[in-house]
Amino acid sequence: MPIDLPAARNVHVNPTQDEMRSWVLQHMPRITETEFGNLNYEAEVTARLARSTFFVADEEIHQNRISRAEYEEWATRQDAYIADKDMILIEGYIGPDPGFQTGSRLFMEKTQANIPAMQQQLYFPKDDAWGPEFTVIYTPGLAAPGKPDDRLILVDLENYVTRVFGSDYFGESKMGGLRMWNHLVFERGGLALHSGLKAFPADTTPDGKEKVALIIGLSGTGKTTTTFRRQLDSLPVQDDFVALMPGGKVYTTENGCFAKTYGLDPDDEPTIYAGTTRSDAWLENVGVTADGKVDFFDVAHTANGRSTFPLANIEHRSPIGVPAADFLLILN
Repeated sequence: MPIDLPAARNVHVNPTQDEMRSWVLQHMPRITETEFGNLNYEAEVTARLARSTFFVADEEIHQNRISRAEYEEWATRQDAYIADKDMILIEGYIGPDPGFQTGSRLFMEKTQANIPAMQQQLYFPKDDAWGPEFTVIYTPGLAAPGKPDDRLILVDLENYVTRVFGSDYFGESKMGGLRMWNHLVFERGGLALHSGLKAFPADTTPDGKEKVALIIGLSGTGKTTTTFRRQLDSLPVQDDFVALMPGGKVYTTENGCFAKTYGLDPDDEPTIYAGTTRSDAWLENVGVTADGKVDFFDVAHTANGRSTFPLANIEHRSPIGVPAADFLLILN
């Protein structure tokens, strides 16, 4: 059963991108409108916080863990903090395929509206059958004194809830849902792969049948770049996480892209560049001057600049009904 969301002063349910953009401009510091008309946020946190991430477990699990009792103490503290706050609720699916789509939601402080706006671009839209299975409760304004960097990410796989304290980095929202999805995939007998996915249309292959390739590798090895290159008229399908099930069946996760922007060039990575430079993309930790000029090679703040944009904004193969994988490319 899904948990009940904490009571809040006010909850904006599934606001539009335009509404969230207006709240970003109204409430958030370190926001710059770029030459492309989109918004860049310079976050205090520049990457996900592994040292601050704890799984709820009362027995040894050979990774950071926190007791159920202490988790409940932190949950109570977060619920009390939310009670007088304005919140945003974003609802949707991880995955589009009937039978394997997972109802997910993000409950987030309104004062950090860029994160729900970015997450909304990655969720598949809810329908009449939607119900929440995964919940991410996210309070950037609430620190966690005594924990690494005074920040805390709590992962409760028993109830499929992730609670985030003190971080303003979008990756904690995205991974908050996908980490729980990885566990669900394993429970269903599959492998969750940190993998790109691309398709070769039937009219481009020797046997006249569509072919599917998985591209796996650690961050920085070129997974996303390879996925989006158009070799043999191939089309990108996903750029981050997929499920590989027995028999080779592949299931996808996201309705948008979360792309690294360092070194982004229109000639070398035209698809990602086109998605990132639209006015409805969101940028995070990208080098932008005060007058909005974007420099994708600027690493003064971090080399881990990112963008999100909907799949609909680029040419791609539908992530629904992907056939069994034919190839596995490993990058190192």
